[in-house]
This record gives sequence, C-alpha cells and structure tokens, in this order.
Amino acid sequence: MNTCAVIPVKAFDNAKQRLAPVLSSEERQALSYAMLEDVLTAVEACALIDEMVIVTNDPKAADMAAHFQARTLAEPSRPGLIAAVTEAAESLEAAGVERMVFLPGDVPMVTPEELEIVLDGFVPSEAGLSIVPASDLGGTNCLLASPPTLIPFQFGVDSFRKHLAAAHDVGIEATVLKLPGLGLDIDTPPDLKALMTRLAFQGVGSHTYRYGTAIELNRRLETVEGE
Repeated sequence: MNTCAVIPVKAFDNAKQRLAPVLSSEERQALSYAMLEDVLTAVEACALIDEMVIVTNDPKAADMAAHFQARTLAEPSRPGLIAAVTEAAESLEAAGVERMVFLPGDVPMVTPEELEIVLDGFVPSEAGLSIVPASDLGGTNCLLASPPTLIPFQFGVDSFRKHLAAAHDVGIEATVLKLPGLGLDIDTPPDLKALMTRLAFQGVGSHTYRYGTAIELNRRLETVEGE
C-alpha cells in the first residue's frame, strides 16, 4: 500500500509572525527552516512512508526538498492551506497513491515512531482516516487519509472537530491519536518555551534545538515573560 507524505510550506520570509516579540524576521525564517528540516528527517526515517511531496513556492524549501529527494509541487493559484492540500491529494490519487499523510512543517518534535503509530493498522482495501490533533484539541497536526481525497479538508479554526464531522459525513469513524511530538506546533512564544524545555532532554540531534541554543532563545523567552 503506497503512502505519500504531503508537507505544505509557506514562504519563509512571511513565517511565524506571532513570534515577532522574540525573533527578528531573519531569525523566524531560520527557525522555520530548522523545523522543516527536523520534520523531513523524521518522515525520511519512517519506513512506512514511500514518498514525500513539498507544496511550496519558496526556493529554499524547494532546495531542501531536493536534498531529501522529495518531490515539489507549486502552490495552487487559490491561496490557503485547504487549496494546497486538496490539489496535492487530487494529484496523488490520480497517480495511484493510496494513502496520504498531511504534516505541517512546524512540528519539529515528530518522530518516525509517531508516524508509524499513525500509519500502522490501516487495512489496504478499506477507506479510513486518522487525525492527530494539536495539544489544545483545536487544530489538525497530522491527518492520514485513505484514499487521499476521502474527505473535504477543513484546515483553519477548530479544524480537528471539523475533520471529525467531515469523516462522519462520508460514513467513516476517524481514529484520533493524541501524540506528544506531533501535538506540539509552534506559533507563539509559549509554544517555543514548551519546545525548548522538552528538547533540552532529547534534542541533541534536533536542528531546531541547535538553532534555538545558538541564538540563546531560552534567555530571550525569559526576558519576554518578565516584561
């Protein structure tokens, strides 16, 4: 059963605006790059994923995709994450791909083992959906759809519950998996603090942790908290 991971990546120069109290524009770009590198490293190491596709118009993201031998798809003319994932799913299904794993590029604590948990147990001939929600149960941090166009995607506010409803509408009971690495996406300074705290115990090989350490991110976060 062939499986493709789809990772949409917005332009790095507009990345993570909510981290502006802590990081400059150049630092936000570098952090986003490091997080994406960690995500692609985990996907590459997952034996149950056959291919990676990066949906982006950013040249640096495309270069990284080439380094990981991932395929690049241009962002569609329609803006937004829903359009990007929908067009990728349609393209993959038309090419005979049976399962699609959506992953954002800002879940740097994802591991190959977590991805295997998401993928394990799917019956090849049956339709199915698995969802890993964000830790606050609001967003969707990973979604496995078999076939890729099984449901209309609902990314945005409260997307986790909307995806559950979309599965119900097509007669599917989604599997919900709460996983600590995939559950942490990075949007705000508190997210960064949680990330650096957790990576301090296991982040030796993390590009994100090395970058955060190099720019003394923990000290900056303490300064912002004290203001």
